[in-house]
Amino acid sequence: MTKRIFKRAVVLSLTFFAREALRKYKPRIIAVAGSVGKTSTQNAIHTVLRTVYSVRKSEKSFNTEIGVPLTILGLPNAWGNPWRWFVNFLRAADLLIFRARYPRYLILEMGADVPGDIRHIVSWAKPDIAVITRFGEVPVHVEFFKGREELIAEDGLVAECLRRDGLLLVNEDDPDSLAMRGKTKAKSKSFGFTRAADIVASHVQISYGEDGAPAGISCKVDLGGTNAPLRLPGVIGKAQVYATLPALLIGDHLGVNLVSGVEALSAHVPPPGRLKLIEGVKRSTIVDDTYNASPVAAEAALEALKEVKTKGKKIAVLGDMLELGRSSEDEHLRIGKLAGAAADVVVAVGIRARGIARGALTAGLTEKNIFQFESSKEAGKFVEGILAEGDIALVKGSQSMRMERVVEEIMRHPEEKERLLVRQDEEWQKR
Repeated sequence: MTKRIFKRAVVLSLTFFAREALRKYKPRIIAVAGSVGKTSTQNAIHTVLRTVYSVRKSEKSFNTEIGVPLTILGLPNAWGNPWRWFVNFLRAADLLIFRARYPRYLILEMGADVPGDIRHIVSWAKPDIAVITRFGEVPVHVEFFKGREELIAEDGLVAECLRRDGLLLVNEDDPDSLAMRGKTKAKSKSFGFTRAADIVASHVQISYGEDGAPAGISCKVDLGGTNAPLRLPGVIGKAQVYATLPALLIGDHLGVNLVSGVEALSAHVPPPGRLKLIEGVKRSTIVDDTYNASPVAAEAALEALKEVKTKGKKIAVLGDMLELGRSSEDEHLRIGKLAGAAADVVVAVGIRARGIARGALTAGLTEKNIFQFESSKEAGKFVEGILAEGDIALVKGSQSMRMERVVEEIMRHPEEKERLLVRQDEEWQKR
């Protein structure tokens, strides 16, 4: 009860300070919503816009009733420390009393964990530009909603609340995202691999280093009759391309031409745990996708694993996907079938992931190449033992499965984990 009251007091205080900051400094707000790809998209937007404008993005995945105000105020999360919250409130008051340098654009990631999350935020932080990324048949967090329709409607509030002179960006390849056009009278544009989109990506290819290991991806981007090559080092997967397209569209809308945008993105460093390539032990390669997991994201990761070439074996290390409600069993089984078709070895981590193991067996993978563990630490030690030169290991799972511990166990330079991996701050390390 005490913790609940304390959290409520923090939320109310932060919301007050954030609303007043918006009223005083009048920044333009870019909202990013959808079930997958929000953080990668907002980071790419930040990379493109910062070449011209003063801009601030959500740190990590600050997309909640606490995270969004913290981004607006430029403050860190104080977690459960009352003294640090007191210091935060003093800094917030200082921002309102005195005149400070403030960004022209705020890129705010908005997530719908439970009903009402986004409704509360957009009631006082109305966007000028909104991006709806992608959903999927079973979106993450659907367990806390009556169904996927209610969850999608919650995300759709960022479109409904757009200013009439605003801009909505939707995914041409995702019917649910595309349907958001009907929720606003603002101008809309689309992105995707479909030719009907306003900005189109095509000819996606994986690049390789001299040692034969994957080094990144490249593609061609077409926007309004102009095309340019886009190179994204250190990552693989179409999901990374999807994240860059809204950034280029927004850049074009705000005066950053396509060539300048792709040049900025060529040096872009995506956030940790999103299909990032990391050197593994024994000259192996890790595809680190450990930030979180949903069926649509797991499917995209396995597609990337299937497409990549390697001299060795492909290993899929997959943890539980949480908050899927009554679809959980079917979706774990389905993802297991995809894993069995994409990988030579499947390592399932967690109780729900037993369905992944069964699915891999159904897909034709032999029992001797399917392994099950209860914890990520156990799985990490096992994978380290079976890795060999030229192998590629995809690691993915929901946040609470702590699949980054698998990556830490098998990465070549664990001393760089704080820079390369997710959930390395002090609060997470205590859990």
